[in-house]
Amino acid sequence: MNEKDFSWSRQAENFLEEGNFSNMRACGRELLDANLNNPEGWALVAEASVYMEDFDTAEAALNQLWHLDSQQNALRANLRGLFATAAFYGAQFILDKAMEAYEQLFKRFNVSVGKGIWGEISNRIIERGYAFYADTCLLAGYADKAAAATFNASRTVSDIKKKAMYHSKALFLTNYRDSGNKQQLEQHKQFEHLLRTEVKFPHDREKRRKNHSLRIGYISPDFRQHAAAYFFTPLLRDANRNEFKIYAYSTGKADHITQRFKKMPDVWRDMHGKSSRHVAKQIFDDRIDILVDLSGHSQNNCLPVLGYRPAPVQISGIGYINTTGLSAVDYFLTDTTCCPDVGDQLNFREKLLKLDGCHLCFAPEILRSIKAEGCDAPVKTNGYVTYGCFNNFAKVTDDILLMWRNILESVPSKLVIKNKTCSVESGQNIIRERFRRIGGNPEKLELRPFSPDYLAQYRDIDIALDTSPYCGGLTTCDALYMGVPVISLKGHSHGSRYGETILKAAGLPELISDGQRAYVSKAVQLGRQADKLNELHNDLPKMIRISPLMDNKSYMADMENKFKQIWDCYCKV
Repeated sequence: MNEKDFSWSRQAENFLEEGNFSNMRACGRELLDANLNNPEGWALVAEASVYMEDFDTAEAALNQLWHLDSQQNALRANLRGLFATAAFYGAQFILDKAMEAYEQLFKRFNVSVGKGIWGEISNRIIERGYAFYADTCLLAGYADKAAAATFNASRTVSDIKKKAMYHSKALFLTNYRDSGNKQQLEQHKQFEHLLRTEVKFPHDREKRRKNHSLRIGYISPDFRQHAAAYFFTPLLRDANRNEFKIYAYSTGKADHITQRFKKMPDVWRDMHGKSSRHVAKQIFDDRIDILVDLSGHSQNNCLPVLGYRPAPVQISGIGYINTTGLSAVDYFLTDTTCCPDVGDQLNFREKLLKLDGCHLCFAPEILRSIKAEGCDAPVKTNGYVTYGCFNNFAKVTDDILLMWRNILESVPSKLVIKNKTCSVESGQNIIRERFRRIGGNPEKLELRPFSPDYLAQYRDIDIALDTSPYCGGLTTCDALYMGVPVISLKGHSHGSRYGETILKAAGLPELISDGQRAYVSKAVQLGRQADKLNELHNDLPKMIRISPLMDNKSYMADMENKFKQIWDCYCKV
């Protein structure tokens, strides 16, 4: 590979970074104009065509690439070629072939490729490979592989901000399989070293001790149509304005839901597109007393802002189920059900701020207009039980599948699985094969694609089955709101007890299972009680609306009492 080839390839990478896929492809064609047997040229045309969703051109280029007689510099070309092949399958949701191609890419890559003039380009390709592979694995339900690949992406890049971004995403992915342990805590603590926000804003404790309405700031990228936003309304709308002044800092893209949230706080700050330091400076200038982060390590999160310490007291919660790992975050919002034991503190860098009731308040009305009404359970008409799970399939472990198999074998029934993985044929094949591998009968499964009318489809479900250790949050609330009882497995950490705290708040502690046997037993026993199921389906929608789970007034009173307590602690130091 000569200097001219390298020059065009590097230029193509620059165009890719700009999102100019047409010019990226033109770089490949320049190489082919000079030499029709140039493997890098065909690889560039293939990769750019995938980004342009021109799959016919991509496939033709890949066929040319892999049929070249010349093997000169094939290792270099094959890196991009293997990546383009994987991306080609991945973009069309042929998940198994995409994962296989990515894994071949990683095997082909070695240290020698990362040296010399091609080193930077090789590393960029591998970085994209790890990132795309992680997304593919997550959609296919292999959360452990997705987390490992994202950690690898963080190690591959040299840019410190990218390292932090990938590491944060990987931390989020670990929660699909792990549930509050020392290794997770250490991995989260490592994030602080990647942020490198050495400059902190100064705070005058003496001035803050003067009596004043506490300024509470809420920061999130998700004041929009988003799962976490179903729990934001009480925070922005229902505060005691005699004692608190509410600020909201929106760092994400706006939509029609954003316009509704915008009317709730006393002060709204649109910070989309602003740097973390700029956002932190705005919070500092607003003299926020307590800053509440609602994103944790979720996508496009605000933790880099909190790293600057723009407020004297900082809290994280609701949008993420685990510690942030940051010393700049003082408290983590939880409750006495999710963290009942003194030992729970060992898994958090922050102090645990425990609400007496559920730390989530379900408030769906601002995001949707549907009003659920009670109706008869499907079993009364069908004559068999329809179980269902609408959770992200990445949350479904083999242990969960095994319990579902045992449930389906114990009562005339079927299981409806509905999520994005079911939206593609290869995803459905993966689910059926995993169920078959643990001894289940795939014919007992009904796989439904994700769709906007998913709420209405709860009408087809008799009993919802929760996942573990990554429990459902919004999906559990939605099921109950639509009149469907949910069987949940009690875990051993904050994140794995979401089902427990939601069901307690909803007044349904009898649906909480302490162990796998109890989970199966409760699901089977309830399935055998058609009359009780019918009663629940008719009564649950009204029951939920008047339960503590949706009691915004009591929730905010509990929250604000905790705000005052931690502010007093800050002022007394």
